[in-house]
Amino acid sequence: MQPFGANPWRGEVTLTLDGRPFVLRLSLGALARLEAQLQVGTLVELVQRFETGGFSAADILALLAAGLEGGGCDFTASDLAQAEIAGGPVAAARAAAELLARSFALPEAEGADTAPGSRT
Repeated sequence: MQPFGANPWRGEVTLTLDGRPFVLRLSLGALARLEAQLQVGTLVELVQRFETGGFSAADILALLAAGLEGGGCDFTASDLAQAEIAGGPVAAARAAAELLARSFALPEAEGADTAPGSRT
């Protein structure tokens, strides 16, 4: 289970910035703005950029900023660049990759093959 209320079934990830946990989620609007900002033609191209390791630090910041926006936080990429990210650049890259993956795949249920709301 994710700390601080992040729900993997909604594609959410938690990232700690300046000592405070934030829930990130990629809304459709945030994804559309991210596509335009990173100049990718499709969501598939965006995912492939991260899967193949062809991403930059600016890509990570843009993805995390989009996730913060989708999670209801008003952090900008500029604010994010100045923030202290718990775990540093490696944790930031890991959170960005997890955020993207969770946006397009169902999480593995812990110990069971049940989705939220289903009977156990």
